[in-house]
Amino acid sequence: MQHETDALILGSGAAGLTAALTAAVAGLRVTVLEKSDRLGGTSAMSGAGTWIPANHHAAAAGIEDSAEEAQAYIRAAAPEGWAATEDALWQSLVEASPAMLRFVEAHSPLRFALTPEPDPLRDLPGAKPRGRMLSPLPLSRWRAGRFAFRIRRSTIPEIFTYHEAVETDLYHHPYRTAWQLWPRLAWRVLTNARGKGTALITGLLRGCLDAGVRIETAARAVELLQDGAGTVTGAVVEHRGARHRIIARRGVVIATGGFEWDGEMLERHFPGPVDYLGSPPSNTGDGHRMAVAAGAALAHMDQATLTPSVPTRHRGRLMALPVPFHTEPNAIIVNRHGARFVNELRFNIGEAIDARDAAGMPVQQPCWVISDVRLLDRLPPARWAARADAGWLRQADSIAALAARIGLDPAALEASVARYNAACAAGRDAEFGRPSAAEAAASGDKRRRGGLEAIARAPFLAMPFNRSILGTKGGPRTNAQAEVLRPDGSTIAGLFAAGASSANPIGTRGVGTGTTIGPYMAWGYVAGLALARRNG
Repeated sequence: MQHETDALILGSGAAGLTAALTAAVAGLRVTVLEKSDRLGGTSAMSGAGTWIPANHHAAAAGIEDSAEEAQAYIRAAAPEGWAATEDALWQSLVEASPAMLRFVEAHSPLRFALTPEPDPLRDLPGAKPRGRMLSPLPLSRWRAGRFAFRIRRSTIPEIFTYHEAVETDLYHHPYRTAWQLWPRLAWRVLTNARGKGTALITGLLRGCLDAGVRIETAARAVELLQDGAGTVTGAVVEHRGARHRIIARRGVVIATGGFEWDGEMLERHFPGPVDYLGSPPSNTGDGHRMAVAAGAALAHMDQATLTPSVPTRHRGRLMALPVPFHTEPNAIIVNRHGARFVNELRFNIGEAIDARDAAGMPVQQPCWVISDVRLLDRLPPARWAARADAGWLRQADSIAALAARIGLDPAALEASVARYNAACAAGRDAEFGRPSAAEAAASGDKRRRGGLEAIARAPFLAMPFNRSILGTKGGPRTNAQAEVLRPDGSTIAGLFAAGASSANPIGTRGVGTGTTIGPYMAWGYVAGLALARRNG
């Protein structure tokens, strides 16, 4: 059986739905295929923090910003050598992002609001103290119509909004926060309203449905169709027990998510320990394989969203719950030698953990968070995590005994803890520059919890702190129009990629909390515009 459409979007996350909405509003017939039985992909499971420079909400608040300043900030933050290949993509990103936000708000019920967060790499050129971080306001899932109960659930409590998570001490005082907010939380329960990634996907779905987009679940693309010239003309799809050919007159957008749930691909590109995954198990690299078969070049396959997380049970699986448990004042991170090696409050902590040698092997892992029993008293999610995975938390009555339990040299670990305790007594971390509580408070970043407190009260704790992956960031390389490239740099006509299934020009080293969702939506918007320009 064969079907025809103008634009075929593979994947229903923020990138795919933004591409679909953009193409549909431009007048194209658009079909979205979702491999699983749930919509929204990794985006639905996210906190939906959204980094968008030079946006109209910031302008309305009197905050000056520009695409040029944002590009300067990205350029200063990027790893050495990236500008040579990514600068044109950064320019496209910062120019498209504000236009995308205006477009999405104009053509969907989504409404965004600024959060109080600064750019985290605040000392770099182009950084802003506020204005680039936003998140959607709550929406009732009923707005998604027949898909209201098909939106993927998250490991994080989506009944709270991103703003509430930032502006309260939710992780340390979840019960107190819920009590304080109970009237609005009760109203959300009554109206089936949610925040974070649920609100994001609900709004995008409503916009797509109103624009006439056809959406199919449990429809897995297995092969791209190409003509004699190599132009991508559609895809072969498995749906309801049969294979179909879908012809896409304008082109196909790969937005199928990452590859982290494919064991072989994960081991090849992320050798060494991986603690937990926080994305849909359907993220198995389908789009990557189809793109390669069509002649695409892959890039940045060793990049990912690496987020400090604790274990949780979700839909019968052990998965990642993003919680920054390593930033407690009585906690340090040590490497496989038992040595502290990083400021625990570093923004891109995942990059430090994932440092590789020339052969691509990790140089610090396995890593551990070392603390004492007070961490469990202060941070309820840590107690919940210990119940979710009995092997996650290790305890002992002395640092030496703890080291023996986790395979570290007792003398080395005792020395590391002693040096940290001495820094706490002095009120200054001369070795790694970790801020005191007063210094962190003065920074103005409500998420930057500081503090120097000795690790001194038994039992002592050790928790693994390796990679927890919320999504890989490597995939088909694209140009500034989201067109997929061959190894020789030529374009594969009719094939586009966006989101976690493309080679993200902002890799593991993020420039803000929302440098997945914001850029992914921007690239979806760019792909949708490119589809509309193509002759069918």
